[in-house]
Amino acid sequence: MKLAYVIAPGRGTTNLLLAGVAEALGDKGLKLCGTVQLDTERAEEHHCDMDVLVLPDGPKIRISQYLGADARGCKLNPEALETAVGQTEERLRDGADLLIVNKFGKQEAEGRGFREAVGQALAQDIPAIIGLSEGSRDAFMAFVGEAEVIAPEHDAVMAWALSATDRA
Repeated sequence: MKLAYVIAPGRGTTNLLLAGVAEALGDKGLKLCGTVQLDTERAEEHHCDMDVLVLPDGPKIRISQYLGADARGCKLNPEALETAVGQTEERLRDGADLLIVNKFGKQEAEGRGFREAVGQALAQDIPAIIGLSEGSRDAFMAFVGEAEVIAPEHDAVMAWALSATDRA
């Protein structure tokens, strides 16, 4: 089983790291599947819009919903997330060199989201890199049993991905 996760410190850092890695791996000719998150800051209200790019070439799907300037609840749009999940699972059926999932979060911890896509990739012997927050590590490990941690650095993630896909 070729499964790894990365936790980068700081808000949005894992997203930026995985987006950069996906671009670099695509440039090397790897057939990617999954999503990377591209946030757009809304400085006027200290919020951001969350979009995911379905790999390898889109579409870009807005997975957040605007709840107002003073909203405190979760702004994730679960229906939009499931659209990205469905497209990822469909593309996985056609095969891939690597699955990248921008985040294993609350939806996945509760049995939804990208959980099935991760299982599907592993069943097809497709290596996977998963973005985590420290708060979701326990749920992720309970789901997968074991996975390799990768240092939150571009070169380390690239090296793992190239090795896992026999491109090193």
